[in-house]
Amino acid sequence: MEGDPALRLRVFDLNCWAIRYLSKRRQERIRLIGDMLRQEDFDLVLLQEVWSERDYSDLKVKLGGCYPFSHYFRSGVIGSGLCVFSRFPILDTLLYQYSLNGYPYMLQHGDWFCGKSVGLVIITISGIIFNIYVTHLHAEYCREKDAYLPHRLVQAWELAQFIRHTSKAADVVLLGGDLNMHPEDVGIRLLRGWTGLRDAFAEATHFEGCEDGCTLVPNNCFTDKSELLPFPLGIRIDYILYKAISSFMVKCEELKTTTGAAPGMDVPFSDHEAVMATLHIQRQGQAAGATLATAEPMLVDVVTEARTEVAVGLRAAQRQRYSSGRMALLALLLLLLQAVAALGALAGLDAGQPFPKLSFCLLACLAIGILLLATGLHLFHTMEVKMLHSTEEQMRMVLRTLQECPSDG
Repeated sequence: MEGDPALRLRVFDLNCWAIRYLSKRRQERIRLIGDMLRQEDFDLVLLQEVWSERDYSDLKVKLGGCYPFSHYFRSGVIGSGLCVFSRFPILDTLLYQYSLNGYPYMLQHGDWFCGKSVGLVIITISGIIFNIYVTHLHAEYCREKDAYLPHRLVQAWELAQFIRHTSKAADVVLLGGDLNMHPEDVGIRLLRGWTGLRDAFAEATHFEGCEDGCTLVPNNCFTDKSELLPFPLGIRIDYILYKAISSFMVKCEELKTTTGAAPGMDVPFSDHEAVMATLHIQRQGQAAGATLATAEPMLVDVVTEARTEVAVGLRAAQRQRYSSGRMALLALLLLLLQAVAALGALAGLDAGQPFPKLSFCLLACLAIGILLLATGLHLFHTMEVKMLHSTEEQMRMVLRTLQECPSDG
C-alpha cells in the first residue's frame, strides 16, 4: 500500500581481479576489500573474478560478523569467480552456465576455462522478494576486431532469458556484474530492452566518482594503458541494473564509484573501480509490469541488429568447422596411406630402399596428433554452430512476436 515505509538497499559490486599467481598484489588487495566492506554498511556485496576459493573463504571469515550469509558459485575448470555476501538470509540459489564462452585454444585469454555464468540468489527483506543476479560476460580484448562479439551476444541473450524466466515470482530484480560492454553496445541494449532493467548510473539522483561512471580507467596502475588510448576517460563496463516486477517502485538515490587507490594506500582495490548504489524501494498502489505488447518499438531494431551479429558469427563458425573437418580428413588419409605402406612392407611388396622407420613413426605420430586436434576442433565448432543457430532461431521467433504485437492491440 502507498504510505508503507520505504526500504533503502545499499549494493556494492566489484570485479576483484583475484587470479592466483597472476594478479598483482592479490592477497593484499583482498585484505583491503575485506577491511573496506567491514567498515561500510552495505546490504549486498556482489563480486566477480574471485577465482580462488581460498580468497572467498578468507573473505567469508573476515566478513562473517557483518555479512553472515554468502554463496560461492562453482563452474568451469577454474570456477566462475562469482560470489555474493548478504546481511539477509539467502533462501535459494541457482547457477546458469552460458552455452558459448570463447575458445579453449585461446589460452592467453582463458575465458573458456572459467565457465562464465550467471548466479542467482533469492532473499526476502521486509516481505519483499529480491532476485539478485551476479554475472561476468566474456571480455572484449580488441574493440576494432572483436572476435568474441557473437559469443558475448549469446551470453547477453541467455542472461536476459534467464532473468525473464526466473524472476516472475520476484518483487524486485537486481543485476550486478562486469558485462564487458559499453553502455551503447548492442548487447547492453538487448539486455535492457528485453528485460526492462534500468541502469543505476543513468537513473541516479546523485552521482559521485569517476567521470561518466567509468569503471576501467587509465590512471589505475593495473590497467593496460594501450587498450584505453581511444578512451581517455576510461570505459564503463561494470553495472548495477534493477527493476520492480510487481507493485513496487525502485529508484536509485545515489551511485558512487571508487576513484583509484584505497584510502591511505598506494594500491587500488582492483583493476576495476567498484560500483556502489543506494536504492529506494517502496510499495505503490498498482502493479507495474511490462509485456511484449507494450515493448518499445526500438526493441525490434535492437533484436534485429543482435541477430545479424549472431548470424555473422554463425557463418564464421561454419567456416572453422569446415576447415577443421577437412584437416581431420587429410590426417586420416595420411594415416591410411601409411597403413597401406606398412602392410606392403610386411608382405614384402616394397621394392627398393624402405622408408626409414624413425621417420615413418614420427610422421605417423604427427598425423595422429593432427587428427586428434582437428577432430576436437571440429566437434567444438559443431557445438558452436548449433548454439549460434539456436540463438538466431530464438531471436527470429521473438522478432516475429514483437512485430505482431501492435496488430494485436
